[in-house]
Amino acid sequence: MTQPRRRVTRLVSLLALPATAALVLAGCSGSGGGDTGSGDGKSFTFTFATSNDLESPYQTLANEYQQSHEGVTITTNPTPNDKYGETIRTQLQAGNASDVIQTTPGSGDARSILPLAQAGFLEPLGDTAKNLIIPGSESVYTVDGKIYGQPLDFTIGAIVASLGTAKMKGLTDFPTTMSEFTAACSSMQSQGASLLALAGAAGPNVGLTIQGISATRVYSATPDWNQQRADGKVTFAGSQGWKDTLQTFIDLKDAGCFQPGAEGGGFDAITNGLAQGTSVGSFIPSGAAVEISKAAPPQAEFAVEPFPAKSGKPMVLGSSNYTLSINAKAKNKQAAEDFLTWMAQPEQQQRYYELSGELPVSAFDKLDLSGTIYAPVADLLKNKQYTPLPNNIWPNPSVYEALQTGGQGLLTGQTTIDQVLQSMDAAWGN
Repeated sequence: MTQPRRRVTRLVSLLALPATAALVLAGCSGSGGGDTGSGDGKSFTFTFATSNDLESPYQTLANEYQQSHEGVTITTNPTPNDKYGETIRTQLQAGNASDVIQTTPGSGDARSILPLAQAGFLEPLGDTAKNLIIPGSESVYTVDGKIYGQPLDFTIGAIVASLGTAKMKGLTDFPTTMSEFTAACSSMQSQGASLLALAGAAGPNVGLTIQGISATRVYSATPDWNQQRADGKVTFAGSQGWKDTLQTFIDLKDAGCFQPGAEGGGFDAITNGLAQGTSVGSFIPSGAAVEISKAAPPQAEFAVEPFPAKSGKPMVLGSSNYTLSINAKAKNKQAAEDFLTWMAQPEQQQRYYELSGELPVSAFDKLDLSGTIYAPVADLLKNKQYTPLPNNIWPNPSVYEALQTGGQGLLTGQTTIDQVLQSMDAAWGN
């Protein structure tokens, strides 16, 4: 979701990294290992998640790698995001997963690094990956002192909004309070549009939406809530913050903030809604602005907007949410390692940011974000008013799956807030 062309240019220029950052990104060595398996030593396979029919940044970079490396063939396997975790785990268990796979930090998702590494599915990486990790977050990449994922980005989880669409429908400024937010929902609804687009049939979007709300209802007041849950000091079911989070999700539905039929919507409801101007925004990763803007008119003018806080200071989700890993049974491990080393180089890092719209994995809080899609959240980043994506820290994928399924049940009225939170506690394990 980009801005008009001049704003895209601005984003690309600000992502030119300083020399010190470039040295860090370059790393010291390739990933660990070196077994080339039974392949030709150059070519490899690459699986990544995709949410629409637009060309993924991963596909573009794979194409550019092939063009610059004679004799290399990369077989790409784009996989629907809502089925990606289940698909990649099944392939790893069957021994037929790709050499390089897109993963996520932590342990709270089916594609997360830690459970996959603990199951023996991933190859340890070396200094190239280590040098890209944000200090203090090593635990979500590491098992027994070994690193299993190479971070790609710093992603903001908030509302990606088309300010151009909002203005055309009479909304001059994006809402900053809940009363303004629900009033805007009513205004959009009366015009046959919606303030938010929701892929209700896609668990990951329901889960991200609820987590985005939780940043203001749970983590702004209790930043260490996840640690308290791990220590047994709190529970989901006993947390007023989590009750408020789910109630807010229901309130958004009841206020007509989502498009009609949101409970059955797929990711195309978001792509089409934001590109065609029938919805103003959606809880999606910040970089999705780049992809959606390709199908939107120049006047769409996308921006990343924080969701209104119930009380107290606003907060957004912010963390490195995407990583690359190597299959422990890769046929061409050396070729896979060479690709990850190439991806870590400053030129490719900048190219990834240009294509994905995500922020650099380092020095993101020191950039001048004025005039970019991140301008509305720039002060929040500088003031460290962000919290990691919760499910990256949760102990297993089942907790997040319970949130996704429960959230879908809230949309259809088939479950209650207490039932959702109790199922998350049960998945966590008491």
